[in-house]
Amino acid sequence: MSYRAVFLDRDGTIARDVHYCRDPRDFEILPRVPIAIRTLNEHGFKVVVITNQSGIARGYFTLETLSRIHEKMTTELARDGAGIDAIYMCPHHPDDGCVCRKPRPALLLQAARDIGIALDRSYMIGDDLKDVQAGRAAGCRTVWLQPDAGERPGADSDHVAVDLFEAVEWLLKDA
Repeated sequence: MSYRAVFLDRDGTIARDVHYCRDPRDFEILPRVPIAIRTLNEHGFKVVVITNQSGIARGYFTLETLSRIHEKMTTELARDGAGIDAIYMCPHHPDDGCVCRKPRPALLLQAARDIGIALDRSYMIGDDLKDVQAGRAAGCRTVWLQPDAGERPGADSDHVAVDLFEAVEWLLKDA
């Protein structure tokens, strides 16, 4: 069986973008995110977080700390009836030349293999051009989150939205 999925960037998409979030106390879910993710769950989409976390390679935080941050994220979302099916992350420095760092699609491709996701029926949503590029390279439709959508063109993505909630509204019509 192949599933439809929505791949989500973490920082700036699910949570407030804190420069190298290194403490669970600094992790804050953005408004309307729980309802957006719950809506995806209710419509049968797998929800997979795809995140670059070079703070590990830089020595700013450990895998254990990152695990606690992700535990906080999933616990807070679950309180609102929203679920994350999987989290894939790249711990490498941008200069490492790894294959898993966005904009490369390796994490999306791995998730597709692991979970049984049909990439051509799936979406990547993020607030950075790297997210859009990774989604495109994997064969997904893409949504670029731009709170000030009038300031930057979104021509590289299939859609531009101000936040995850608005992106999900569009995605449900598009799907």
